[in-house]
Amino acid sequence: MRMARPAHPGQFIRMEVIEPLGLSVTQAAKVLGVTRPALSALLNGRAALSPDMALRIEKAFGPKMDTLLRMQTAYEIAEARDRETDIKVKRYVAKPSAHEQARL
Repeated sequence: MRMARPAHPGQFIRMEVIEPLGLSVTQAAKVLGVTRPALSALLNGRAALSPDMALRIEKAFGPKMDTLLRMQTAYEIAEARDRETDIKVKRYVAKPSAHEQARL
């Protein structure tokens, strides 16, 4: 059974941090010291959460940057797994070295 897809951290930040505080995206961007377009892209899942942004969110609003970055990693892993069949790579099998062949 496949597990539920991890949410983009921007969704969590919007729903659990910014909206409960009654902040607009513009207001939250000012608090964080970032541009409105940069924050909007994150909140709408169009941009990844950077360590810098995660630290800004921790300092301003409280959620630990470690937790937010783990959410980003989980999201990226799920994205990569979704594209797994598109990635064509064969398993590498090392050839025995001359020393190993001599022992055979």
